Amino acid sequence: MKITLVGMGCGDYAGLTLTGAKALEEAEHVLGARRLLQALPEVCGQQRSALYKTDEILAEIQAHKNKRVAVVLSGDCGFYSGAATLGRALEQQGLPYTVLPGVSSVQLLAAALGRPWQDWELVSAHGCACDPVAACRKGKPTFFLTGGRETPATLCAALAAAGCGAVQGVVGENLGLASQRLVRGTVQQLAQQSFAALSVLLVERCNLPRRTHGLPDDAFIRAKTPMTKQEVRAAVLAKLAIQPDDILWDVGAGTGSVSVEMALAASEGQVYAAECDPDACELIAQNRAKFAVQNLHLTKGTAPAALAGWPAPDAVFIGGSKGNLDTIVEAALAANPAVRLCISAIALETLQQAVAALTVRGLTAQVTQISVSRTKTAGELHLLMANNPVFLITRE
Repeated sequence: MKITLVGMGCGDYAGLTLTGAKALEEAEHVLGARRLLQALPEVCGQQRSALYKTDEILAEIQAHKNKRVAVVLSGDCGFYSGAATLGRALEQQGLPYTVLPGVSSVQLLAAALGRPWQDWELVSAHGCACDPVAACRKGKPTFFLTGGRETPATLCAALAAAGCGAVQGVVGENLGLASQRLVRGTVQQLAQQSFAALSVLLVERCNLPRRTHGLPDDAFIRAKTPMTKQEVRAAVLAKLAIQPDDILWDVGAGTGSVSVEMALAASEGQVYAAECDPDACELIAQNRAKFAVQNLHLTKGTAPAALAGWPAPDAVFIGGSKGNLDTIVEAALAANPAVRLCISAIALETLQQAVAALTVRGLTAQVTQISVSRTKTAGELHLLMANNPVFLITRE
């Protein structure tokens, strides 16, 4: 028995590699999506089966163990292809196979544009959740596979809403086929158009805020709501050791300065902020829009009740508790006993409560006190003016 997985590129037989075409001509049985099978000449496969689900393909292969079987897949087998899942299933069954690559849609678009693609950010929005703003935040030209609910227009609409409407983009329709079409325009213009089902999108570099630790205080929209200052905020982020795909909680979010920086640091994760003050909630919403952090979700209410239904966190910051610190800590640990936890306190009573909340649960509290002074000019002199000291309490 011989099993070959063949990348068919755009789905046109003429676009196959010579090795791929030879494998299909020698195959006794060819499996794959109906669209791909219909593009093959009669010389390819004495028998054909229009199948695309892994379990169905695997069952058909098992039923024809003595034949030379080829499975055709669109694009390249190594670029967001069903070949990965099928390959694992074949390995679990102890069935050896060979992979023959095809030409991917990213290669076809780059060729059509006459430019290299090694510096592009590659993202799949084909049948899966995708945050185009987070993808474009990396500061590279960003290539999107599209399909299902996500089309070039929906992706561009999300980017336009984040302030990237003037950025240039190009949509490639039916790449490699006779009906190939390139549509150029701004993100705002592309968001208002319709495109063929077989389309990809390239968005040029977007000027979006990127990951940082300690944005200047004046970068945020502020009012009378207390805000965690830059130096303390940087220390909080360091204590939480945020990873790009973390789920994070910010309890008592205030202006949202910590929430925003969490969302920038965890660009592939999600941030959940709780705040009970209506004016503060409005500031959080404004700062979320200013920094285009779509992965920041706000709940208006008092913790711990406001935390109900939130996903288990990897790390939690408690900046305000309204007297409910012990129950908030309990809720965080109940959601994830191994959660990374940081509590800020400016009052000695809050410091005592935070240490007690950890020690009563058998955890060791690590206390760091941060005193920050900033210069203020007085004539020709520069004087240091002290901010209130802040305690950061973390679990060891």
